[in-house]
Amino acid sequence: MATLTIRIPTDKHSRLKQLAKYRHISVNKLIDELSTQAIAEFDSEMRFRALAASGDVKEGLAILDKLDKHFS
Repeated sequence: MATLTIRIPTDKHSRLKQLAKYRHISVNKLIDELSTQAIAEFDSEMRFRALAASGDVKEGLAILDKLDKHFS
C-alpha cells in the first residue's frame, strides 16, 4: 500500500473531517472511497468514448432522434 501526502486548504480539511465523522469513517477511508468513485467515473467515460469512437455516427444520430420523438 502506498502513502500519499497532499496539501489542501485548512477549511477543506475541516470539511473532509466533518464528512468522515458524519459517515462514521476515517478521513483516510473517505479519501479512499472518493478516489475509487473518481476512478470509476473516469473509467466509465473512457469506455463510453471508446465505444462512441468505434460506432456508426448515422446510427447513433438515428437512435437519438428516436429518443427525442419518444420523449417529446
